[in-house]
Amino acid sequence: MNRRLLREHIFKIIFSYEFDIKEDFVQHMNYYIEDIESKDPVSIDYIREKSLKIIEMVEEIDARIHANTKDWTLERIAKVEVAIIRLAVYEIFYDESIPNSVAINEAVEIAKKYGGDSSPSFVNGVLANIVK
Repeated sequence: MNRRLLREHIFKIIFSYEFDIKEDFVQHMNYYIEDIESKDPVSIDYIREKSLKIIEMVEEIDARIHANTKDWTLERIAKVEVAIIRLAVYEIFYDESIPNSVAINEAVEIAKKYGGDSSPSFVNGVLANIVK
């Protein structure tokens, strides 16, 4: 499974976190992972581990986002964009194997696919402020 597809699966899991009862999140994540067509154990482990790490650090990640979104609370930002930005912020600050420019570019590409018309520019702007 390529990196972009891995990111899309992680994005979908992070997005679902907003709508889950927090105690049920891991169970729902596992149901989602069971439905992934690729049963490559390395890819599945990567998706599971990275998703869990992001959720474990969600408060710290959200604090970084909040500090860089002028006049925007997370509640005002579309849930799709929040999930995309959370994934990218994790990659920027906590995954040294991914260059910042790659994390931002991939986030913008996911925003083009899953967000609204203004999502790519919004995501790019927030992430550009965060990496300053």
